[in-house]
Order: sequence, then structure tokens, then C-alpha cells
Amino acid sequence: MRVAFRLVDVFTDQPLAGNQLCVFPGPTGLPADLMQAVAKEIGFSETTFVTEASGDRYEMRIFTPGTELAFAGHLSLGTAFVLVAEGRVTNPVTQSVAAGEFPLVVDLAARSARMRQLAPAFGTRVDDRAAAAAAVGLDADDLRDDPPAQMVSTGLGHLTVPARHAEAVARARPDAAALAELLAPLGTDGYYLFAVEDDGPDGARAKARFFGTGIGIVEDPATGSAAGPVGAYAVRYGLISSNRLTISQGGELGRPSTLFVEVERDGDDPAQWRVFVGGGVAIVGEGSFDLDA
Repeated sequence: MRVAFRLVDVFTDQPLAGNQLCVFPGPTGLPADLMQAVAKEIGFSETTFVTEASGDRYEMRIFTPGTELAFAGHLSLGTAFVLVAEGRVTNPVTQSVAAGEFPLVVDLAARSARMRQLAPAFGTRVDDRAAAAAAVGLDADDLRDDPPAQMVSTGLGHLTVPARHAEAVARARPDAAALAELLAPLGTDGYYLFAVEDDGPDGARAKARFFGTGIGIVEDPATGSAAGPVGAYAVRYGLISSNRLTISQGGELGRPSTLFVEVERDGDDPAQWRVFVGGGVAIVGEGSFDLDA
């Protein structure tokens, strides 16, 4: 059988930057093991398979080269953009994945998309700065000591790790064995290292890097599912003075990416907060696979 795909770059205002994505926009009927094999063949950080699309909603499954995910960020924006651009769904649209339902708004003229993620959930704190730093080749003093690294989720949990300076983020080098030892007890494969660079009443800027060796990704050029947690973390612990954060990621991979985060804070209970993540989207190619299914 022949199945069509689209190639999309997300969190960028130009093609061949940002985070790559392969979207299979039409229901293919492929079994999960074949979806996994196709994702491995493509080799991008994630590949999406739309299983149903009509009206103002769609359902999909998400695969990295090594595993299936319940949720991720850049692929949500990219898949919604493709489906709206091709008239397969209306706009705004609701995305249904294993982690739940996520509303998205696509702006075709601006070549961008924005999603509301789940309310932030703050989990286990990692007080061992030396271990958290060593997992990415840094010293304990490269990390902030207040607040500590912590598990945060707005749909998918990641260890959110605050560095003192952007220079330390740039210098990080992941140690796969040390990362696995650190992350396995936390029930995650994701380590998101960030540092606030500039802050002001109109918004803050941060540099970030994502390491996920446990899911077949040494480093991800743009991670929307981790950007929401970082925004919520920065707001909760007073690392930024406003509710808006612009994150730069992917420069070390030659895929510069820009992620926009906004946290609408209603009181002190994070369960009542609204977290939005957005960025640019560019459709850069298309093709098809011929498969035995």
C-alpha cells in the first residue's frame, strides 16, 4: 500500500530550521509495529500518524525512532497546521492523543500555530545537584540551588533543570548512562536544561536544550512539551517577572528554534493555570511510502 506523508519544520519562521516532523495526514490503517518501523526509518525526533480527522477534531499517534509517546509539542503544532492547510479539519481544532485533548489555533497567513497544554503538574524534586549536573557533563555549581531540578508536566513529564547561565547550557554534554540512572526512577526519558538570559515586564528570554537518549533522541532541536513546563516552572518560582517566555533551542544542532510560552496564572494553584505554547510552522516537502501491510 502507498501512504502519503508531509515534511514540516516547526518552531521556525523559515524552512530547514526548527524541529523536523513527518506527518502522515490520512488514516492509513497501519499497525503499531509498522508505524514504529516507519518512524525509525525516517529518523526524525517524532513522526505522527493521523488515525481520524473530521470537523473540528482529529486523533493521532506519535512515534519517536525508539518508542510511542502519549504527547509532544512541536508535532502537535505541525500536524494541526498540515490538517488545517489541507482542509481536512476546521480551525480552531481539538487534538486527541493518549495524554488527553489539546485545543489548537492555526494562523495560515502568519505560518504559525498555538496550543493550550494541560495545567502544570509539579512532581518529584531532585536535590542532588551534583548528579543532575554530571548527567550532562556539568559541575554542581553550574546549576541553580534554588529552586532545584523538578519533574514538571503539561501533558508529558520532563525533568526541568535550571542552570545559572546560558553558557553552562551551551557547554552541556549528555552522558547516556548517567542520564538513564538519573531519569529512570523519575519515570521520564526527558531532561530539559535551561537558563533565563534576559527578563523584563514585557517578557523574558531563555536558552534551553533537551536530552532524551532513552527514547532514541540524543538531543532534540525544539521541545514544545518541555517548553510549557519550563514556563510554568519559571513563573511559579519567580525566575521571570512576567508570564511570557521566549525560548531559544537547537543552535548546537544547526537547527535554530524559537518557542513562545505564555502562562495565564489564576491564583497560586497551578492546577488552575493555563499554559500556551506556540511558534512558526513551514511545510517543506511531501512524498509517500510503499509498504506491505
